[in-house]
Amino acid sequence: MRDVVVELRGVSKAFGDKVVLDAVDLSVQRGEVLVILGGSGSGKSVSLRHMNGLTHPDSGDVFVDGAEISRLGEEELVPVRKKVGMLFQMGALFDSMSVFENVAFALWEHTKMTDGEVAARVTEVLGFVNLGPEVQPLLPSSLSGGMKKRVSLARTIALKPDVLLYDEPTTGLDPVTAMTINRLIVDLNSRLATTSVVVTHDIASALFVADRIAFLEKGRFVFAGTPGEARRSEVAALRAFLAAEESGPEEKSAP
Repeated sequence: MRDVVVELRGVSKAFGDKVVLDAVDLSVQRGEVLVILGGSGSGKSVSLRHMNGLTHPDSGDVFVDGAEISRLGEEELVPVRKKVGMLFQMGALFDSMSVFENVAFALWEHTKMTDGEVAARVTEVLGFVNLGPEVQPLLPSSLSGGMKKRVSLARTIALKPDVLLYDEPTTGLDPVTAMTINRLIVDLNSRLATTSVVVTHDIASALFVADRIAFLEKGRFVFAGTPGEARRSEVAALRAFLAAEESGPEEKSAP
């Protein structure tokens, strides 16, 4: 059995009267791609944000490499966030900075690399996501949605994190571009020897990238297992979720 690199133990979180997570337990095994599935508003992204301290639990504990992080302050969380990188749903690129500056930003802020070393690392990580040097002077406004996601991913891996968190990485992308991102998730997890946690509602993406799937319903993880086990699961909500994707929408009747 693999080592556990990230763990939620009895984590609860509410926003006002709405309980989003209800004493959840979840373990992420080193080297795997774990996909968190669930309906809209089920707490998928909230679970993810606990894993690098962007959200703090009301109760319970969050561990990264065996160290409890949920009670750390912002300065104490800096090394955690260098270890646990996150690709945000909308990319979160700096609009006024070029591609080069966006990817280099964390290197300037958190390392003592020379200008030459930073330039080499920027070129290297952009290459990992299949982008060449010609994109480096461009502003985000000139990039397609898929290119923005890839630049954001390059920026996320620049500091060589051990864990990558993906929040709805294919949202808003056409099917071909979404599959490009899916392939990058699998390729980078293997090539960089990282651990990945992917939040999505896209079943096709989930089944493509996942080593394991965790399913959230009513604030609880009611299933965790392989994609094959998910297909055979007796959890009614999960079965309905998978069936809805596989059946797809009905064809519109002719007038």
